[in-house]
Amino acid sequence: MSERERVRELVRGARRIVVFSGAGMSAESGVPTFRDAQTGLWAKFRPEELATEPAFRANPSMVWDWYVSRREAVARVAPNAGHLAIADFQRRHPGRLTVATQNVDGLHQRAGSPGVLALHGNLADDKWLDVPCERCDLAVEAGRPPRCAHCGNLLRPAVVWFGEALPARVLAEAESAARACDLMLVVGTSGAVYPAAGLARMARGQVVVVNPQASDLDDAADVVLRDTAARSLPYLLED
Repeated sequence: MSERERVRELVRGARRIVVFSGAGMSAESGVPTFRDAQTGLWAKFRPEELATEPAFRANPSMVWDWYVSRREAVARVAPNAGHLAIADFQRRHPGRLTVATQNVDGLHQRAGSPGVLALHGNLADDKWLDVPCERCDLAVEAGRPPRCAHCGNLLRPAVVWFGEALPARVLAEAESAARACDLMLVVGTSGAVYPAAGLARMARGQVVVVNPQASDLDDAADVVLRDTAARSLPYLLED
């Protein structure tokens, strides 16, 4: 039995599965990785100079425009065969597979996956920079970025910036799913960004790494498949 066949048998036998995905999965759809997004007008900046609350407070228009360019780049791509295979499995087997992702691009959601645990937030969404006043949501004034016409509070991208904690509820749900799963598929992540990467090390069941490159989580895996999500997941998740 090949390693791919072995993993497919693990999928078939698992009652609770977690797919933990990272940037490599989105890269197959053409989404630039975080650092590869530094092109054109943004090539002179390091991501750390833009993806922080102090940077946003110092120059909100510049940081907002960078995120607008990232949103436009994501809008031009589509979920790949790996995203679609996961969503299709979830439709066939409701409640059996949970997606936890480090990606902020929303491709899992666009593919049709329900209840995605977006550990680093969602690029398409906004939230208030400061605690909103009672009129913030009723008096949004257009701008770069939009602001509350009453108190001046700014909208910001609803992503996790450097120095910020992961959303507590989402992280807790992901950790609970990891501890309860029979099988975790770790797909397209380097395993270098914590605390998200720690999910693979707390998984109760078998851990399978799917990545064409070596990752920091290979040592936690029961099986390592040197393959991509788009090539492997349609086969692994096939009934």
